[in-house]
Amino acid sequence: MRKAKSIKHNGKTLRDILAAHELFFRGQEGGVRADLSDAELSDADLEGVNLTGAILRGANLQGANLRKAKLASADLSGANLHKAELRNTDMTEAILPGADLSEAQASGIEFFRCDLSNVNFQGAQLRNINLRLANVKGARFSGADMGVAILRETDLTGADLSGVDLSTALLPKGFGLAETVK
Repeated sequence: MRKAKSIKHNGKTLRDILAAHELFFRGQEGGVRADLSDAELSDADLEGVNLTGAILRGANLQGANLRKAKLASADLSGANLHKAELRNTDMTEAILPGADLSEAQASGIEFFRCDLSNVNFQGAQLRNINLRLANVKGARFSGADMGVAILRETDLTGADLSGVDLSTALLPKGFGLAETVK
């Protein structure tokens, strides 16, 4: 795993960017919202970091450790999170259209009110996630483990749930398991 002090983005160390973002989040002087658009963060150790409201459009986070991170309201549009460690991460109201979360360890995530349109979740571990009021149109879940997922109040129209065992998931009212194939 690569440490924040050894990663640079736009001439600054990731550690300094995260410190300035923490000040921004707390409303303190010297704070600057983290803009990590297109950042090369593969295999980065970001466990527990606070990136609430950060901009990570197109960032490469493949194989990164984001366990227990705070990514609420963060913009991860088009980000590569393939095989990322995301367990118990807060992604409430995060923006992820077109992101790649294939084979990610994403159990225990709060995806409440997220934009997950066209996200690739193929082969991901998605146990105990909350997708209430999330936009999953065009999302691909085939091969994902969605045991005990909360899908109540989620419009699953246009989502590919082929081959996903939803027998323990909390499904929307009136949703039939026959509807899981696009």
